[in-house]
Amino acid sequence: MWEGAALDLQGQFDWTMAFLDGSFAHAKKGGDRVGLTKKGKSTKWMLVVDGNGLPLGFHLDCATTAEVKLAERTLDTIRVPRVRGRPRRRPEKLVADRGYDTDAFRRALRRRGIRMCIPPKRRPRRWRAKRGRPVLARREEYRQRYKAERSFAWLGNFRRLLIRWEHISGVYRRFFTVAVLPVCLRRASSPPAEG
Repeated sequence: MWEGAALDLQGQFDWTMAFLDGSFAHAKKGGDRVGLTKKGKSTKWMLVVDGNGLPLGFHLDCATTAEVKLAERTLDTIRVPRVRGRPRRRPEKLVADRGYDTDAFRRALRRRGIRMCIPPKRRPRRWRAKRGRPVLARREEYRQRYKAERSFAWLGNFRRLLIRWEHISGVYRRFFTVAVLPVCLRRASSPPAEG
C-alpha cells in the first residue's frame, strides 16, 4: 500500500483544509518547462498541501506561466489511494492568496465542491462576513498559509531540487517525487502535530 493511503488510514491527512501556493527553482540549463524571470531561468513549483502541510499534489511548469492558470492542473494531481473505492481527490476547503482571485478559478472550485478562502484583489467589501460567518474566522484560516511555505522549506532541504540541472523536465519531476516521499514517511512515523 502506498504511504499516502497509510497516512490517510492513520488519520494523518487533514482534509478539512488545504493550501495552494507556488515557488521557483533556479535552472542552470535551458530545457522544457524552464522560463525567464527577473532572476534568470527558473521552473515553477505548484504545491497543494493538507491542513498539516503534507503534500497532496504538485505540478511543475514554466516559470513564466501565471500561478492561477496552473492551479486547476495542480488540484488534478491530488489522488490519495484508499484501501477500498476510488482515490480521495478533494479537500473540503482551499486557502490561497489573492493571486488566485479570478472568477474562472472560483467557478472551478464550486464545480468541484470545494469551499474557498481567497481574499479579493479588488472590492475589499467582498471579504466581509456572509450568512453570519465572522470575518475573523476567515482571516485565521488565511494566516495558516505558512503551512504551504513550510512544505516548500521541507522540500528545499533536498539540494537536488533547489537548482535544476536537468534538461528534461521528466527527470526533474522524478527527483521532486522522490523528495516528497521522505516528507510523508517522516510524518507517518511521528505523531500528529497539534496547532
